[in-house]
Amino acid sequence: MSNQSTAYPVHASIDEWIQGEAIPFSLDSADAFNAAVDKLVASIGDTVQVLGLGEPLHGGEDFLTLRNSLFQRLVETHGYSAIAIESSFPKGHAINEYIAGRGVASYDAVKDVGFSHGFGQLDANRELVEWMRQYNADPTHTVKTHFYGFDSPTESTDTDSPRQLLTLVLDFLTDLDPANAHPYRQRIEPLLGQDTAWENPAAMMDPAQAVGLSPEANALRSETESLISELLTRRPELVAKSDKGRYLEALQFASEARQLLNYHAELARASDEPTARMVRLLGIRDAIMADNVDYIAAHERDRGKVLLFAHNSHLPYGKSEWQLGPNLLTWWPLGAHLREMFGAGYCVIGSGLGVSADNGIGQPDEGTLEARLMAAPGSARFIPTHKGRSLPTAALDSLPTRSGSNVNFSYFALTPQSLTDFDWLVVLNSTAYWRGWPPLPEQSSSGD
Repeated sequence: MSNQSTAYPVHASIDEWIQGEAIPFSLDSADAFNAAVDKLVASIGDTVQVLGLGEPLHGGEDFLTLRNSLFQRLVETHGYSAIAIESSFPKGHAINEYIAGRGVASYDAVKDVGFSHGFGQLDANRELVEWMRQYNADPTHTVKTHFYGFDSPTESTDTDSPRQLLTLVLDFLTDLDPANAHPYRQRIEPLLGQDTAWENPAAMMDPAQAVGLSPEANALRSETESLISELLTRRPELVAKSDKGRYLEALQFASEARQLLNYHAELARASDEPTARMVRLLGIRDAIMADNVDYIAAHERDRGKVLLFAHNSHLPYGKSEWQLGPNLLTWWPLGAHLREMFGAGYCVIGSGLGVSADNGIGQPDEGTLEARLMAAPGSARFIPTHKGRSLPTAALDSLPTRSGSNVNFSYFALTPQSLTDFDWLVVLNSTAYWRGWPPLPEQSSSGD
């Protein structure tokens, strides 16, 4: 039975909903956790191809522990074959090679080139990748796991040069047909110029410092279109000379290079309304994410399902919101795109947090979702939202939002919209700070 045809119970109050439907567990008890996951998976049904798991902040160690444990259970018991995280799509290729037993021989040799945002420094990511490598090395596991980044090579403060993406495509062509690849490389590499010009962080706020509309960038966009046409028109030949997986990966790299160049063009485009420009950039980033996830799901379809891990703000069905100073920015996030693309094939678990002293988050305010959910048994719990359909409207309308953090500005609290944006919630009473990550500026450098 799919989650679309379930008859949802109607609850008289929010507290009754929590009491009747919360599934408690502890991350310290494998049996309790696995039982809770099994119950959740049985509820969402067989139609789900992509399962999203959100985190309410960047900086919560226990949410990474939750992710790792969830992925292991999904792989071992529920037919999942891949995990995709909020890290650069082209960089993830190196991690996937490592877990397959190819390429470099140690995690330390791949952690910086295989993750964006410095995420390779996180101990929990090391543990995830090493578990996947060990799992794949076992010959009794005939279906191997795969790792992907799904993020575009961009960030809210800067963005990457298109060099890596285009080099991956050119290397693919060179391996198969050096003579025809050479002219492309000769034309493309001079147009790339210096990576520092593309990656100038000042361009995010000042279009005049962006290079995306320069004559070289315009010519590079044209060359990228020609490169894509080369791949498309020679598909039968290129697949025969390599394999379908390698070909489709190269085509995706080329497509993302085109999208990244469009992003750089938007960076360079002046606007009378700076917030409109920022909204456009946020929207482009999430649209690129959606295209990557579509590719990932298609690549895994014959093997298994995909667990997607990202900040809550990328995964909801409705519009995302970001309060940037006096301006409220809203855009269509990844999750809204996936709902349109996959329908019931996409299901998402949003997350909430009670307390995190490391992240400057105290006890939740009385009456908030976090406070009410923390009152349920256990140190953590899953709970189905039914996208708000089973809860009284008046109670939702009056539901307060808890205070945030003045230390970790990536923390977003749950709101009434969370009950319509997500299919399920997972709420942890507390979390430590990321292991392996530099401390927040306000944290004591002498802490653990």
